[in-house]
Amino acid sequence: MRVWLASAPGSTERLNEDFVAASNDVVVLLDGAGTPTGTESGCSHGVAWYARQLGAQLLIEASVTPRRPLTEALAVGINRVRDMHADTCDLTHPGTPSATAIAVRRNGRDLEYLVLADSVLVLDVLDGAPTVVTDDRLAQTSRTLRSEMDALPTGSPEHAKALRSYTESLASYRNTEGGFWVANTDPAAATHALTGSLPADTVRAAALLSDGASRLVDRFGLTDWTDTLKLLGEEGPAELIRRVRVAEDSDPHGERWPRGKANDDASAAYCWLSGIRSDPEPVAPSVAPTAKSKGPFLELERAFDLVRSRRDSNPQPSDP
Repeated sequence: MRVWLASAPGSTERLNEDFVAASNDVVVLLDGAGTPTGTESGCSHGVAWYARQLGAQLLIEASVTPRRPLTEALAVGINRVRDMHADTCDLTHPGTPSATAIAVRRNGRDLEYLVLADSVLVLDVLDGAPTVVTDDRLAQTSRTLRSEMDALPTGSPEHAKALRSYTESLASYRNTEGGFWVANTDPAAATHALTGSLPADTVRAAALLSDGASRLVDRFGLTDWTDTLKLLGEEGPAELIRRVRVAEDSDPHGERWPRGKANDDASAAYCWLSGIRSDPEPVAPSVAPTAKSKGPFLELERAFDLVRSRRDSNPQPSDP
């Protein structure tokens, strides 16, 4: 499996609260649930930290334990991240950080997937139209709660106030029956993810999209999934995000497309299944990556190093 990644913050004034990364056979994408300015969360680390830590843990668990179901890998990750800040943060606060999660894993002859909350997985299957997997429980829950916010100009003081009120109201529906499910502090949320598998040789490619990237289709309606897959395969995720930004900038006040944020963090991963499509031409970086430019990937490297060191010092018996 070969993967093409891109991620961009919605604003230079805020950290990118998305996370996307890949190993040889696994790709993960998380979209942290941002809190509006002035909203308390009970966590000193923030949403970006949470999404990066959980994304790293999910990638590790799904990669090093391929027999473990993806729901269990996510549950283990949620537990580990919870333990990282249980002593320093108020994890009972309704605004404590949370995130969507997508994982795709090539496991032998199968392609397995997990989707929790409103990020989007699009499968380019050989025998028909694209298969779109997204959890719409958040959209269904929020439909009646966001009407006041959507009626106001995005970016106005009135809209900002309504956004805070909407976010606070939405929290009472999080991880409850009849509401919606996200990765948060309770590992049981992982059991509510949409999961499935299909023969890998029936899939050309898979696209993982945060809602900031999928909005070109599902909110703005400017293209469809078939053309989006074609764009990703030919020009890459960065071009998809560029087109999202053009659309957002054409409607800065949300008059055509009402939304919580004028510009949202946007991330996309496009995965070729081995033997189906040729790889993209590699693009050399303009500068060598530094510790600062690596950002969340340093955390991922450290996490993998920790797992390796534990395994070396505590060898496990081989499977029968």
